[in-house]
Amino acid sequence: MNYKAEVFGTEKYRLGEGPCYDPGSGRLTWVDIIDGKLWQMKEAGTRTSFDLGQPIGAAVPVSGTDGFVLCGMDGLYLYDGERAELLQDLTGLFLPYLRCNDAKADPFGRLWFGSSVNDDHPAEGNLYKLENGKITVMQADTKISNGLAWSRDRKTFFFSDSLKYAVFAYDHDAEKGLISNCRKLYETENGVSDGLCIDSEDNLWVAYWGGRRVEHRNGRTGELMDIVEVEAEHVTSCCFGGDDMKTLYITTSGDGLSGRYDGCLFTCKVDVAGVAPDKVIL
Repeated sequence: MNYKAEVFGTEKYRLGEGPCYDPGSGRLTWVDIIDGKLWQMKEAGTRTSFDLGQPIGAAVPVSGTDGFVLCGMDGLYLYDGERAELLQDLTGLFLPYLRCNDAKADPFGRLWFGSSVNDDHPAEGNLYKLENGKITVMQADTKISNGLAWSRDRKTFFFSDSLKYAVFAYDHDAEKGLISNCRKLYETENGVSDGLCIDSEDNLWVAYWGGRRVEHRNGRTGELMDIVEVEAEHVTSCCFGGDDMKTLYITTSGDGLSGRYDGCLFTCKVDVAGVAPDKVIL
Protein backbone atom coordinates (compact mmCIF):
# COMPACT_ATOMS: atom_id res chain seq x y z
CA MET A 1 0.00 0.00 0.00
CA ASN A 2 1.09 3.56 -0.66
CA TYR A 3 0.08 6.20 1.88
CA LYS A 4 0.48 9.92 1.26
CA ALA A 5 1.53 12.18 4.13
CA GLU A 6 -0.17 15.54 4.65
CA VAL A 7 1.56 18.76 5.64
CA PHE A 8 1.06 19.52 9.31
CA GLY A 9 1.67 23.27 9.29
CA THR A 10 3.86 25.24 6.91
CA GLU A 11 6.48 26.30 9.46
CA LYS A 12 9.89 25.15 8.30
CA TYR A 13 12.80 23.78 10.30
CA ARG A 14 16.41 23.63 9.17
CA LEU A 15 16.84 20.06 10.40
CA GLY A 16 13.70 18.73 12.05
CA GLU A 17 14.35 15.46 13.88
CA GLY A 18 13.42 13.21 16.78
CA PRO A 19 9.62 13.52 17.00
CA CYS A 20 8.13 12.10 20.19
CA TYR A 21 4.46 11.93 21.22
CA ASP A 22 3.33 11.53 24.84
CA PRO A 23 -0.12 9.89 24.80
CA GLY A 24 -0.74 10.88 28.42
CA SER A 25 -0.52 14.62 27.80
CA GLY A 26 -1.07 14.74 24.04
CA ARG A 27 2.24 16.60 23.73
CA LEU A 28 4.28 16.35 20.52
CA THR A 29 7.95 17.31 20.67
CA TRP A 30 10.74 17.45 18.12
CA VAL A 31 14.10 19.16 17.69
CA ASP A 32 15.71 21.36 15.09
CA ILE A 33 19.25 20.01 15.26
CA ILE A 34 21.00 22.88 13.47
CA ASP A 35 19.11 25.69 15.24
CA GLY A 36 19.59 23.94 18.58
CA LYS A 37 15.94 24.14 19.58
CA LEU A 38 13.50 21.84 21.30
CA TRP A 39 9.96 22.38 20.02
CA GLN A 40 6.79 21.39 21.86
CA MET A 41 3.15 21.40 20.82
CA LYS A 42 0.08 20.35 22.78
CA GLU A 43 -3.37 19.57 21.43
CA ALA A 44 -4.34 23.25 21.27
CA GLY A 45 -1.71 23.66 18.56
CA THR A 46 0.45 26.26 20.32
CA ARG A 47 4.16 25.79 19.61
CA THR A 48 6.87 26.77 22.05
CA SER A 49 10.62 26.37 21.81
CA PHE A 50 13.72 26.24 23.99
CA ASP A 51 17.11 27.24 22.59
CA LEU A 52 20.03 25.24 24.01
CA GLY A 53 22.58 27.39 22.19
CA GLN A 54 24.16 24.41 20.42
CA PRO A 55 22.98 21.59 18.14
CA ILE A 56 20.49 19.20 19.76
CA GLY A 57 20.53 15.69 18.34
CA ALA A 58 17.51 14.48 20.29
CA ALA A 59 15.23 15.24 23.25
CA VAL A 60 14.18 12.22 25.31
CA PRO A 61 11.42 12.53 27.94
CA VAL A 62 12.27 11.89 31.60
CA SER A 63 10.04 9.63 33.66
CA GLY A 64 7.91 11.28 36.36
CA THR A 65 8.53 14.81 35.08
CA ASP A 66 7.70 17.12 32.18
CA GLY A 67 11.40 17.39 31.42
CA PHE A 68 13.82 15.99 28.85
CA VAL A 69 17.38 14.90 28.42
CA LEU A 70 18.75 17.08 25.61
CA CYS A 71 21.56 15.44 23.67
CA GLY A 72 23.91 18.22 22.65
CA MET A 73 27.33 18.68 21.13
CA ASP A 74 29.36 18.97 24.32
CA GLY A 75 27.12 17.16 26.78
CA LEU A 76 23.81 15.71 27.86
CA TYR A 77 21.57 18.31 29.51
CA LEU A 78 18.59 17.96 31.83
CA TYR A 79 15.85 20.40 30.79
CA ASP A 80 13.11 20.97 33.39
CA GLY A 81 10.81 23.13 31.29
CA GLU A 82 12.58 26.39 32.08
CA ARG A 83 16.32 25.85 32.08
CA ALA A 84 18.87 23.23 31.09
CA GLU A 85 21.66 22.00 33.36
CA LEU A 86 24.60 19.81 32.37
CA LEU A 87 23.94 16.17 33.21
CA GLN A 88 26.95 14.51 31.55
CA ASP A 89 30.00 16.21 30.02
CA LEU A 90 30.86 14.69 26.62
CA THR A 91 33.90 16.81 25.75
CA GLY A 92 36.26 14.04 26.84
CA LEU A 93 34.27 11.46 24.91
CA PHE A 94 33.59 13.14 21.55
CA LEU A 95 36.10 14.22 18.95
CA PRO A 96 35.71 17.94 18.04
CA TYR A 97 33.67 17.24 14.90
CA LEU A 98 31.23 14.82 16.58
CA ARG A 99 27.81 15.63 18.03
CA CYS A 100 24.93 13.66 19.44
CA ASN A 101 22.44 12.38 16.95
CA ASP A 102 19.39 10.20 17.55
CA ALA A 103 18.59 8.96 21.06
CA LYS A 104 15.88 7.00 22.88
CA ALA A 105 15.18 5.44 26.25
CA ASP A 106 15.04 1.67 26.45
CA PRO A 107 12.26 -0.21 28.29
CA PHE A 108 14.25 -0.06 31.54
CA GLY A 109 14.78 3.70 31.36
CA ARG A 110 18.38 3.67 30.18
CA LEU A 111 19.36 6.37 27.68
CA TRP A 112 20.85 5.19 24.38
CA PHE A 113 22.39 7.89 22.21
CA GLY A 114 24.58 7.99 19.13
CA SER A 115 27.11 10.32 17.59
CA SER A 116 27.37 11.67 14.07
CA VAL A 117 30.36 12.28 11.81
CA ASN A 118 30.48 14.03 8.44
CA ASP A 119 30.82 12.19 5.14
CA ASP A 120 34.52 13.05 4.88
CA HIS A 121 35.42 11.41 8.20
CA PRO A 122 35.86 7.68 8.82
CA ALA A 123 33.53 5.67 11.04
CA GLU A 124 34.74 7.21 14.30
CA GLY A 125 31.39 7.52 16.02
CA ASN A 126 29.78 5.21 18.53
CA LEU A 127 26.42 4.19 19.91
CA TYR A 128 26.39 4.75 23.68
CA LYS A 129 24.29 3.84 26.71
CA LEU A 130 23.92 5.98 29.84
CA GLU A 131 23.06 3.96 32.94
CA ASN A 132 23.47 5.05 36.56
CA GLY A 133 25.70 7.91 35.50
CA LYS A 134 28.05 5.66 33.52
CA ILE A 135 28.46 5.86 29.72
CA THR A 136 29.27 2.64 27.85
CA VAL A 137 29.98 2.05 24.16
CA MET A 138 27.37 -0.37 22.80
CA GLN A 139 28.31 -0.30 19.10
CA ALA A 140 31.68 1.07 18.05
CA ASP A 141 32.73 2.57 14.71
CA THR A 142 29.43 4.01 13.53
CA LYS A 143 29.08 6.74 10.91
CA ILE A 144 25.72 8.31 11.73
CA SER A 145 23.85 6.63 14.57
CA ASN A 146 20.18 7.00 13.81
CA GLY A 147 16.89 5.20 14.43
CA LEU A 148 16.61 2.96 17.50
CA ALA A 149 13.79 0.64 18.59
CA TRP A 150 13.08 -2.42 20.75
CA SER A 151 10.66 -5.28 20.06
CA ARG A 152 7.70 -5.91 22.38
CA ASP A 153 9.36 -8.93 23.98
CA ARG A 154 12.51 -6.83 24.43
CA LYS A 155 14.61 -9.54 22.80
CA THR A 156 15.49 -7.60 19.63
CA PHE A 157 17.10 -4.19 19.21
CA PHE A 158 16.94 -2.33 15.89
CA PHE A 159 19.44 0.29 14.77
CA SER A 160 20.01 2.40 11.67
CA ASP A 161 23.55 3.50 10.82
CA SER A 162 22.76 5.81 7.92
CA LEU A 163 26.08 5.85 6.10
CA LYS A 164 26.51 2.10 6.38
CA TYR A 165 23.36 1.94 4.24
CA ALA A 166 21.56 -0.64 6.30
CA VAL A 167 19.18 -1.22 9.19
CA PHE A 168 20.56 -3.73 11.69
CA ALA A 169 19.00 -6.11 14.22
CA TYR A 170 20.68 -7.37 17.41
CA ASP A 171 19.87 -9.81 20.16
CA HIS A 172 18.95 -7.79 23.25
CA ASP A 173 19.38 -8.77 26.90
CA ALA A 174 16.76 -6.51 28.49
CA GLU A 175 17.80 -6.94 32.13
CA LYS A 176 21.47 -6.24 31.49
CA GLY A 177 20.88 -3.75 28.67
CA LEU A 178 23.32 -5.53 26.37
CA ILE A 179 23.23 -6.20 22.61
CA SER A 180 24.95 -8.93 20.59
CA ASN A 181 24.81 -10.87 17.31
CA CYS A 182 24.55 -7.88 14.97
CA ARG A 183 23.08 -8.70 11.55
CA LYS A 184 21.70 -6.73 8.64
CA LEU A 185 17.93 -6.67 8.62
CA TYR A 186 18.03 -5.12 5.15
CA GLU A 187 20.19 -2.88 2.96
CA THR A 188 18.86 0.53 1.94
CA GLU A 189 18.42 1.90 -1.59
CA ASN A 190 17.26 5.19 -3.14
CA GLY A 191 18.16 7.29 -0.12
CA VAL A 192 19.60 6.40 3.28
CA SER A 193 17.81 5.21 6.38
CA ASP A 194 17.38 7.91 9.01
CA GLY A 195 15.19 7.85 12.13
CA LEU A 196 12.66 5.09 12.72
CA CYS A 197 9.91 3.90 15.03
CA ILE A 198 8.22 0.58 15.75
CA ASP A 199 4.55 -0.37 15.70
CA SER A 200 2.50 -2.70 17.90
CA GLU A 201 3.16 -5.58 15.50
CA ASP A 202 6.95 -5.24 15.82
CA ASN A 203 7.38 -3.81 12.33
CA LEU A 204 9.50 -0.76 11.55
CA TRP A 205 8.66 2.60 9.98
CA VAL A 206 11.89 4.03 8.58
CA ALA A 207 12.44 7.60 7.32
CA TYR A 208 14.62 8.11 4.24
CA TRP A 209 17.03 11.00 3.85
CA GLY A 210 17.10 11.79 0.14
CA GLY A 211 14.21 9.42 -0.42
CA ARG A 212 10.99 11.46 0.04
CA ARG A 213 9.35 8.64 1.97
CA VAL A 214 8.89 6.50 5.05
CA GLU A 215 9.11 2.74 4.53
CA HIS A 216 7.10 0.18 6.51
CA ARG A 217 9.41 -2.83 6.92
CA ASN A 218 8.82 -6.28 8.40
CA GLY A 219 10.75 -6.46 11.67
CA ARG A 220 11.60 -10.13 11.20
CA THR A 221 12.52 -10.32 7.52
CA GLY A 222 13.17 -6.72 6.49
CA GLU A 223 10.64 -7.11 3.68
CA LEU A 224 9.06 -3.89 2.36
CA MET A 225 5.38 -3.75 3.30
CA ASP A 226 4.15 -0.20 2.63
CA ILE A 227 5.42 3.23 1.61
CA VAL A 228 4.42 6.64 2.96
CA GLU A 229 5.08 9.29 0.32
CA VAL A 230 6.31 12.62 1.73
CA GLU A 231 6.54 15.84 -0.29
CA ALA A 232 9.98 16.75 1.01
CA GLU A 233 13.44 15.74 -0.15
CA HIS A 234 14.99 14.72 3.18
CA VAL A 235 12.68 12.79 5.49
CA THR A 236 14.42 12.50 8.85
CA SER A 237 12.29 10.62 11.39
CA CYS A 238 8.82 9.60 12.52
CA CYS A 239 6.82 8.61 15.58
CA PHE A 240 3.32 7.38 16.34
CA GLY A 241 0.73 9.56 18.08
CA GLY A 242 -2.89 10.60 18.27
CA ASP A 243 -5.74 9.23 20.37
CA ASP A 244 -5.46 5.77 18.82
CA MET A 245 -1.68 5.94 18.17
CA LYS A 246 -2.30 5.40 14.45
CA THR A 247 -1.01 8.77 13.24
CA LEU A 248 2.57 9.06 12.04
CA TYR A 249 4.24 12.40 12.80
CA ILE A 250 7.06 12.92 10.33
CA THR A 251 9.97 15.39 10.44
CA THR A 252 11.96 16.68 7.47
CA SER A 253 14.96 18.90 6.76
CA GLY A 254 14.81 22.24 4.97
CA ASP A 255 18.47 23.20 5.24
CA GLY A 256 19.73 24.40 1.85
CA LEU A 257 16.55 23.29 0.09
CA SER A 258 13.87 25.32 -1.67
CA GLY A 259 11.05 22.81 -2.10
CA ARG A 260 7.60 23.97 -1.08
CA TYR A 261 7.44 21.76 2.00
CA ASP A 262 11.10 20.97 2.70
CA GLY A 263 11.56 21.34 6.44
CA CYS A 264 7.87 21.01 7.35
CA LEU A 265 6.17 18.56 9.69
CA PHE A 266 3.86 15.97 8.16
CA THR A 267 1.24 13.53 9.40
CA CYS A 268 -0.17 10.32 7.98
CA LYS A 269 -2.97 8.10 9.24
CA VAL A 270 -1.99 4.43 8.95
CA ASP A 271 -3.71 1.10 9.62
CA VAL A 272 -1.66 -0.08 12.58
CA ALA A 273 -1.06 1.44 16.00
CA GLY A 274 2.30 2.42 17.38
CA VAL A 275 3.57 2.12 20.94
CA ALA A 276 4.14 4.83 23.54
CA PRO A 277 7.76 5.97 23.94
CA ASP A 278 9.82 4.80 26.88
CA LYS A 279 11.20 7.45 29.21
CA VAL A 280 14.57 7.99 30.85
CA ILE A 281 14.79 7.10 34.53
CA LEU A 282 17.33 9.27 36.35
